[in-house]
Amino acid sequence: MKIKKPNLDELKSINKDLSKIPVFGISFFDKPGQNDQQLKPIIRQIDETCPCENVLKENDLILKVNKKKIKTAIRERATKEDIAKSDWTSCCKGPILKKELEENLWVCPECNRHHKVKPHQRFELLFGKGNYETFKTPIPKDDPLNWTDSKPYKERLKSARKKTGLDCSMVVASGSINNIKITAIASDFDFMGASIGAAEGEAFLYAAQHAIENKQPLLVVTQGGGMKMQESLISLSQMTRTTLAINEVKAAGLPYIVLLSDPTAGGITASYAMLGSIILAEPGALVAFAGARVIQGTVKQELPEGFQRSEYVQKTGFVDLIVNRKDTASTIGTLLSILLKKNSAISSEENETSEDTQQLSKVAS
Repeated sequence: MKIKKPNLDELKSINKDLSKIPVFGISFFDKPGQNDQQLKPIIRQIDETCPCENVLKENDLILKVNKKKIKTAIRERATKEDIAKSDWTSCCKGPILKKELEENLWVCPECNRHHKVKPHQRFELLFGKGNYETFKTPIPKDDPLNWTDSKPYKERLKSARKKTGLDCSMVVASGSINNIKITAIASDFDFMGASIGAAEGEAFLYAAQHAIENKQPLLVVTQGGGMKMQESLISLSQMTRTTLAINEVKAAGLPYIVLLSDPTAGGITASYAMLGSIILAEPGALVAFAGARVIQGTVKQELPEGFQRSEYVQKTGFVDLIVNRKDTASTIGTLLSILLKKNSAISSEENETSEDTQQLSKVAS
């Protein structure tokens, strides 16, 4: 069999085509192989041009052509670092530019999936860019139990702090919605999955105290997988501490509003996430305590469609209202106007309320 000698220009062209395919940080970590139709022409071109392994060198250019290695590399899963640095992310129809998502408030325009946002992005959505103040909250001693699993807890904290620029996963801020000053909490999922430990408990108590002292409603945007196993009973005690803090806020006659975002699970759901005067949720947010597979294995039954998603949780009575991200600020502003008996939500001229306001009034009651 006569082997066709690879042409250097053809190899350069193939190399250029491969570099154009957005696979190393976009869609293949989510659904490997979903863009095979896009790849087949290039793989066919490799097969036709290079039936054997060859190494060609011209100046500083080294092209290693190995069909098996190239096909494997095309489908290589991206690392978390690759994904974070990429200009792309993945959603329902494959790759989508992060810039496009950001312009749509980090909501997919096709499937309405509400992607995770950072605390500062959340505060900008609520208060407007630069229209809020963040606070430095108390940080207790790191790693009181000297915990080590696959690596020391102190190293995990150090890595999380370097990655996020935060001391803990919770950020406390103050800003205005509809001219109503409020205290707000948001979490960063990139900080150890926004799990709760002593530092997060201190941040929550700081926010509650700030709300009481300044006579401001308290808004908590929940996110996270639960309590930090690395802090054992210390982390579990935060469920009690946050509950007591919420009781103090309510005793002061101040609204405590919860916005459930994806995901809200474990001890977060079992404590401050379910204690709101009003509980809102973003569409499609996971709201759970135990995992679905654990529950299904326990009850030995098929679970309903959409189980543990915010829409299902609303049907079962644990959520008052599902709110799209673009409507979050206006909805919270209207609810606070009603709860605090402000007149901004009600038309004083005709003494009538809009259909939306009537629905919110029902929720507030």
